[in-house]
Amino acid sequence: MSQIDYFFATLSPYCYLAGTRLEEVARKHGATINYKPFDIVSAFARTGGTAPKDRHISRIEYRAQELVRQAKKLGMPFNLRPAHWPTNGAPAAYAFIAAQNAGGGDLGKLAHVITRAVWAEEKDIAEDDVIRACLTEAGFDPKLADSGLLEGAETYARNLEEAVERGVFGAPFYFVGEQRFWGQDRIADIDLHLAGDL
Repeated sequence: MSQIDYFFATLSPYCYLAGTRLEEVARKHGATINYKPFDIVSAFARTGGTAPKDRHISRIEYRAQELVRQAKKLGMPFNLRPAHWPTNGAPAAYAFIAAQNAGGGDLGKLAHVITRAVWAEEKDIAEDDVIRACLTEAGFDPKLADSGLLEGAETYARNLEEAVERGVFGAPFYFVGEQRFWGQDRIADIDLHLAGDL
Protein backbone atom coordinates (compact mmCIF):
# COMPACT_ATOMS: atom_id res chain seq x y z
CA MET A 1 0.00 0.00 0.00
CA SER A 2 1.34 3.42 -0.95
CA GLN A 3 1.65 6.28 1.52
CA ILE A 4 1.36 9.95 0.68
CA ASP A 5 3.08 12.37 3.04
CA TYR A 6 1.11 15.60 2.80
CA PHE A 7 2.73 18.76 4.13
CA PHE A 8 0.05 21.40 4.41
CA ALA A 9 -0.39 24.85 5.93
CA THR A 10 -3.58 25.94 7.62
CA LEU A 11 -3.21 29.42 6.08
CA SER A 12 -2.40 28.38 2.52
CA PRO A 13 -4.89 29.35 -0.21
CA TYR A 14 -3.45 26.60 -2.39
CA CYS A 15 -4.14 24.00 0.30
CA TYR A 16 -7.73 25.28 0.32
CA LEU A 17 -7.94 24.96 -3.46
CA ALA A 18 -6.73 21.36 -3.18
CA GLY A 19 -10.11 20.62 -1.64
CA THR A 20 -10.46 16.90 -0.98
CA ARG A 21 -9.07 15.76 -4.33
CA LEU A 22 -6.01 14.16 -2.70
CA GLU A 23 -8.28 12.05 -0.51
CA GLU A 24 -10.22 10.95 -3.60
CA VAL A 25 -6.99 9.91 -5.34
CA ALA A 26 -5.79 8.07 -2.24
CA ARG A 27 -9.09 6.14 -2.00
CA LYS A 28 -8.90 5.25 -5.68
CA HIS A 29 -5.47 3.67 -5.25
CA GLY A 30 -5.83 2.32 -1.71
CA ALA A 31 -3.15 4.72 -0.49
CA THR A 32 -2.88 6.20 2.99
CA ILE A 33 -2.27 9.88 3.73
CA ASN A 34 0.09 11.02 6.46
CA TYR A 35 -0.90 14.62 7.20
CA LYS A 36 1.89 16.95 8.34
CA PRO A 37 0.76 20.47 9.17
CA PHE A 38 3.73 22.83 9.29
CA ASP A 39 4.67 26.50 9.55
CA ILE A 40 4.91 27.61 5.94
CA VAL A 41 6.16 31.12 6.74
CA SER A 42 9.14 29.72 8.66
CA ALA A 43 9.75 27.28 5.81
CA PHE A 44 9.87 30.16 3.31
CA ALA A 45 12.54 31.88 5.37
CA ARG A 46 14.65 28.72 5.54
CA THR A 47 14.33 27.50 1.95
CA GLY A 48 14.93 30.64 -0.10
CA GLY A 49 11.31 31.71 -0.33
CA THR A 50 9.66 35.00 0.53
CA ALA A 51 6.45 35.62 2.48
CA PRO A 52 3.65 36.79 0.15
CA LYS A 53 3.61 40.34 1.54
CA ASP A 54 7.35 40.76 0.88
CA ARG A 55 7.39 39.51 -2.71
CA HIS A 56 8.11 41.61 -5.76
CA ILE A 57 5.01 43.33 -7.14
CA SER A 58 5.17 41.17 -10.28
CA ARG A 59 4.77 38.03 -8.18
CA ILE A 60 2.04 39.59 -6.02
CA GLU A 61 0.02 40.59 -9.09
CA TYR A 62 0.45 37.20 -10.74
CA ARG A 63 -0.57 35.37 -7.54
CA ALA A 64 -3.72 37.50 -7.34
CA GLN A 65 -4.75 36.56 -10.87
CA GLU A 66 -3.77 32.91 -10.59
CA LEU A 67 -5.62 32.24 -7.33
CA VAL A 68 -8.83 33.69 -8.73
CA ARG A 69 -8.44 31.70 -11.98
CA GLN A 70 -7.81 28.43 -10.13
CA ALA A 71 -10.77 28.94 -7.81
CA LYS A 72 -13.02 29.67 -10.78
CA LYS A 73 -11.72 26.62 -12.66
CA LEU A 74 -12.43 24.44 -9.63
CA GLY A 75 -15.84 26.01 -8.96
CA MET A 76 -14.84 26.98 -5.42
CA PRO A 77 -15.84 30.17 -3.58
CA PHE A 78 -12.79 32.28 -2.90
CA ASN A 79 -11.96 35.65 -1.34
CA LEU A 80 -8.62 37.01 -2.51
CA ARG A 81 -8.40 39.37 0.48
CA PRO A 82 -9.98 37.55 3.40
CA ALA A 83 -10.75 39.49 6.56
CA HIS A 84 -8.54 37.30 8.74
CA TRP A 85 -5.38 36.73 6.75
CA PRO A 86 -2.71 36.60 7.74
CA THR A 87 -3.52 35.28 11.19
CA ASN A 88 -1.94 32.78 13.54
CA GLY A 89 -2.36 29.39 11.88
CA ALA A 90 -0.73 27.47 14.74
CA PRO A 91 -3.80 26.96 16.99
CA ALA A 92 -5.71 25.30 14.15
CA ALA A 93 -2.66 23.16 13.35
CA TYR A 94 -2.40 22.08 17.00
CA ALA A 95 -6.08 21.12 16.98
CA PHE A 96 -5.56 19.19 13.75
CA ILE A 97 -2.70 17.26 15.36
CA ALA A 98 -4.86 16.55 18.42
CA ALA A 99 -7.59 15.23 16.10
CA GLN A 100 -5.02 13.16 14.22
CA ASN A 101 -3.94 11.56 17.50
CA ALA A 102 -7.49 11.06 18.76
CA GLY A 103 -9.02 9.62 15.59
CA GLY A 104 -12.72 9.23 14.98
CA GLY A 105 -13.27 11.85 12.29
CA ASP A 106 -12.25 12.76 8.76
CA LEU A 107 -8.81 14.39 8.62
CA GLY A 108 -9.06 15.30 4.95
CA LYS A 109 -12.31 17.11 5.60
CA LEU A 110 -10.80 18.84 8.64
CA ALA A 111 -7.86 20.15 6.61
CA HIS A 112 -10.32 21.46 4.04
CA VAL A 113 -12.78 23.10 6.43
CA ILE A 114 -9.95 24.88 8.27
CA THR A 115 -8.59 26.40 5.04
CA ARG A 116 -12.10 27.05 3.72
CA ALA A 117 -12.85 29.03 6.89
CA VAL A 118 -10.03 31.44 5.95
CA TRP A 119 -10.45 31.71 2.20
CA ALA A 120 -14.21 31.41 1.69
CA GLU A 121 -15.96 32.10 5.01
CA GLU A 122 -14.22 35.18 6.49
CA LYS A 123 -13.40 33.37 9.74
CA ASP A 124 -10.34 33.69 11.97
CA ILE A 125 -8.83 30.24 12.50
CA ALA A 126 -6.86 31.54 15.48
CA GLU A 127 -10.13 31.74 17.44
CA ASP A 128 -11.20 28.79 19.58
CA ASP A 129 -14.86 28.88 18.53
CA VAL A 130 -13.89 28.70 14.84
CA ILE A 131 -11.54 25.79 15.49
CA ARG A 132 -14.21 23.94 17.51
CA ALA A 133 -16.71 24.40 14.66
CA CYS A 134 -14.19 23.00 12.18
CA LEU A 135 -13.54 19.97 14.40
CA THR A 136 -17.26 19.34 14.79
CA GLU A 137 -17.95 19.59 11.06
CA ALA A 138 -15.23 17.00 10.36
CA GLY A 139 -16.61 14.58 12.95
CA PHE A 140 -14.19 15.25 15.81
CA ASP A 141 -14.79 16.19 19.43
CA PRO A 142 -14.67 20.01 19.59
CA LYS A 143 -12.93 19.75 22.98
CA LEU A 144 -9.80 18.71 21.09
CA ALA A 145 -9.26 22.43 20.50
CA ASP A 146 -8.36 22.69 24.18
CA SER A 147 -6.22 19.57 24.58
CA GLY A 148 -2.79 18.39 23.54
CA LEU A 149 -1.46 21.88 22.98
CA LEU A 150 2.09 21.05 24.08
CA GLU A 151 2.17 17.87 21.99
CA GLY A 152 0.65 19.80 19.10
CA ALA A 153 3.32 22.47 19.32
CA GLU A 154 6.08 19.86 19.45
CA THR A 155 4.71 17.94 16.47
CA TYR A 156 4.20 21.16 14.51
CA ALA A 157 7.85 22.10 15.12
CA ARG A 158 9.04 18.59 14.18
CA ASN A 159 6.99 18.73 10.97
CA LEU A 160 8.74 21.98 10.03
CA GLU A 161 12.17 20.46 10.60
CA GLU A 162 11.21 17.39 8.58
CA ALA A 163 9.82 19.56 5.80
CA VAL A 164 13.01 21.59 5.48
CA GLU A 165 15.17 18.45 5.66
CA ARG A 166 13.16 16.71 2.94
CA GLY A 167 13.12 19.66 0.55
CA VAL A 168 9.67 21.13 1.10
CA PHE A 169 9.53 24.80 0.08
CA GLY A 170 5.81 25.46 -0.33
CA ALA A 171 2.36 24.09 0.37
CA PRO A 172 0.67 21.90 -0.50
CA PHE A 173 3.64 19.57 -0.90
CA TYR A 174 3.29 15.83 -1.35
CA PHE A 175 5.66 12.87 -1.23
CA VAL A 176 4.99 9.43 -2.66
CA GLY A 177 8.13 7.54 -1.73
CA GLU A 178 10.96 9.71 -3.04
CA GLN A 179 8.78 11.44 -5.64
CA ARG A 180 7.92 15.05 -4.79
CA PHE A 181 4.86 16.94 -5.98
CA TRP A 182 4.35 20.64 -5.26
CA GLY A 183 1.03 22.40 -5.65
CA GLN A 184 -2.66 21.57 -5.79
CA ASP A 185 -2.37 21.44 -9.57
CA ARG A 186 -0.13 18.35 -9.25
CA ILE A 187 -2.75 16.11 -7.65
CA ALA A 188 -3.56 14.70 -11.09
CA ASP A 189 0.11 13.78 -11.44
CA ILE A 190 -0.03 11.92 -8.11
CA ASP A 191 -2.98 9.99 -9.53
CA LEU A 192 -0.97 9.07 -12.63
CA HIS A 193 2.09 8.16 -10.53
CA LEU A 194 0.09 5.85 -8.27
CA ALA A 195 -1.39 4.23 -11.36
CA GLY A 196 2.14 3.53 -12.66
CA ASP A 197 1.70 5.86 -15.63
CA LEU A 198 4.06 8.63 -14.49
